[in-house]
Amino acid sequence: MGHQQLGRTGRRRKQRRYSGSHDVCLGDQQQFVNLLKFLSGRGFTGSELQPCLFTDTGRGLQARCSIQSGQLLVSLPESCLITTSTVLRSDLGVYIKRWKPRLSAILALCVFLVFEHQRGKDSDWSAYIQLLPQSYTCPAYFSDNVMDLLPAKLRQQGLEQRKTLHELHSSSLDFFRSLQPLLKNPAQEVMSYEALRWAWCSVNTRSIFMPQSPSPFLTGQDVCALAPFLDLLNHRPDIQVKAGFNLVTKCYEIISKSQTPRYHQAFINYGSHDNQRLLLEYGFVTPSNPHSVVYVEPEIFHQIIRDDGLIQKMKFLQENNFLQLSACASLCFVSQWFNVKHTEFISIFRNLSVSIDGPSWRLMTAARLLSLPLSDYHQWKAVLRGQEVGEERERWSLKTVQQVITRLLQETVRVLEEIRFCLLRASPSERQQLIVIKSLREEEQCILESGLDKLGC
Repeated sequence: MGHQQLGRTGRRRKQRRYSGSHDVCLGDQQQFVNLLKFLSGRGFTGSELQPCLFTDTGRGLQARCSIQSGQLLVSLPESCLITTSTVLRSDLGVYIKRWKPRLSAILALCVFLVFEHQRGKDSDWSAYIQLLPQSYTCPAYFSDNVMDLLPAKLRQQGLEQRKTLHELHSSSLDFFRSLQPLLKNPAQEVMSYEALRWAWCSVNTRSIFMPQSPSPFLTGQDVCALAPFLDLLNHRPDIQVKAGFNLVTKCYEIISKSQTPRYHQAFINYGSHDNQRLLLEYGFVTPSNPHSVVYVEPEIFHQIIRDDGLIQKMKFLQENNFLQLSACASLCFVSQWFNVKHTEFISIFRNLSVSIDGPSWRLMTAARLLSLPLSDYHQWKAVLRGQEVGEERERWSLKTVQQVITRLLQETVRVLEEIRFCLLRASPSERQQLIVIKSLREEEQCILESGLDKLGC
């Protein structure tokens, strides 16, 4: 049989099938054509990356050629960025500058997004805004029923996130009403809570860290900027990049510190975040995240340990930074802990957790202290510094930590079963939220199972 030579197109197709046959290039879709044309008009000269729909992460950026360590991934001119300077130069600027009390920098960015969104195609930024997600899988979007499926610590943080947004909206109503001359529709409709939530999540999940010069018209930290095209880069915890604004080129630049093969996805690193933090701030989790842990709440010790001296030991742990009580918790609540069915305070262990490598040092140390009788109070400080407690106490500590992990694992399995049931009757938006929580819980199940294995259980 004759030998058929593969030309350039044939080689490209073969390589694409090899790197991911179901990945779909989005560069020729009109929305992305419009975005790149818009950015080009502002000085963007393009990059070796192209928009792509990946089977595992969704939208991202694909390398059009092999990228080497030290190579420039993206260079986005300052004129392509949305900063508070952009906001203050816009039609909103006059209203923001004369308003008192001053708006926060983050609120100014959020209002700008909502304002430009309601302008539709009349907005200079419409090519970018049309590509932003219509909703997010951050806890701010979760209903109470979905929020209840989160681990305890993350659930409390999610409730606080939602509360903060409600307070931000209600405290800004007068300012929103002052914008009526600029708006096509009534201010209460345009600047609704739902619109602010969308804008806040857009800024929180997609912005880059870029400190701005202090403005006399704004308050709070001013360190966020929106970066069209660049914000398509997804996170991977093992990737290292160098990112920042180049004062010489007047561009925000990302330089790769690792290789990316042709037609593979290019990634950046959002920071050393565990999956609970990633879900809270960005609305996703990373499989096999090396930074992920399962946090241990104090209530679980109440369920496992029957010890008259437990309250004193918990107070001792708190005083030595092993146990932290929130400002709303007074010591009288602690003294009544075992006499109430539902705790009236939020308490958080600092780094008492389980990782893929097993229980943390602090968790084991706390268990060792809890193993000691009150008569050995003089040894408590030494135990926190690493002193051994003897074979019998060590066995008790290991058994207690094993029980803690087993309880956490049982709860995780129960919640996973509940999530599977909820998925059968969920709306499309709720389904996406449940899928993210399911991924988090499955990752935590693996961590807890590994933790038991490390204990030899």
